[in-house]
Amino acid sequence: MRKKLGRMLLAGALAMSLLFTACNGGKAPAGGGTSGTPAPAPAASGTIKVGVVNNPPSESGYREANVKDMEAVFSPENGYELKTAYSLKNDEQLQAAQGFITEGVDYLLISAAETTGWDEVLKNAQEAGIKVYLFDRMIDVDESLYEAAVVSDMSAEGDTAVQWLLDQNLPEYNVVHIQGAMGSDAQIGRTGALDAQFASGKMNKVVQQTATWDEAEAKKIVESVINSGEEFNVIYAENDGMAKGAVAALDEHGIKHGVDGDVIVMGFDCNKWALRELLAGNWNYDGQCSPFQAQIISDLIQGKTTASSKKIINEEKGFDAKTITQDDIDTYGLGE
Repeated sequence: MRKKLGRMLLAGALAMSLLFTACNGGKAPAGGGTSGTPAPAPAASGTIKVGVVNNPPSESGYREANVKDMEAVFSPENGYELKTAYSLKNDEQLQAAQGFITEGVDYLLISAAETTGWDEVLKNAQEAGIKVYLFDRMIDVDESLYEAAVVSDMSAEGDTAVQWLLDQNLPEYNVVHIQGAMGSDAQIGRTGALDAQFASGKMNKVVQQTATWDEAEAKKIVESVINSGEEFNVIYAENDGMAKGAVAALDEHGIKHGVDGDVIVMGFDCNKWALRELLAGNWNYDGQCSPFQAQIISDLIQGKTTASSKKIINEEKGFDAKTITQDDIDTYGLGE
């Protein structure tokens, strides 16, 4: 009787074990801890879901390289499911980020159109257990709301560019300042050092106007200054595309620019085509801004590296038309 009862109990236990295994997709339960709290289950696909909120690739050559870098690193081959949203408008980016939170991504990566307005969305992400990484640009939130920021030091970019300009020792500085999208980290940083010179009286602000990274708008700004008859000898454009538009206006009016020209031309981002303009002597200066943050973030996500601080700064430099080489273009230039 005892043997029969033992066999019945053993059979029942075996049946329950098979039922439990079947309900778990044919696998034994993960974990093994003694607390009684089950370990978190991995996604059914085994992939890491990443939502990227970024500016559109059409914004600039820099952004095109940045988007391609994100797509290459956060690929299915590397174990990721990538969701993307692109906009130059902060409110649209905020909506997209909230949408990714609702969808339940594992990580949220943000290059913000503006530095403000992100507190609530990042708090929602934190409450949902979604880890946030900033890239390319900083935003004004408490650092407890994000894991790390892999960014360029936009203020340092501006400082480096303006110091180079001061080192030219011009008799006077009459500057046409073409700004990027107002309120973006890049615009604020690249504007700050030049504003300090305007305030000190060392440089004269002929015009200071945003072209929102757009080449055609930059051309219109310079055309307007030329038509006004006001003298200028420096164009400080906050990206290469706007510098290109400015130069087109100079060329149409027969104004010499670049090395030994009447107007100094300055840009940012270091597209290869822009650096070739330096090498040819048509432009004078280009400030580097590295678009490659994806691999750093991926290594942090996968635990291959750890961040020693919340802010991880890309090392960058500026290039002078008088010293740039073809090797510099091949090494540091973006695109083709």
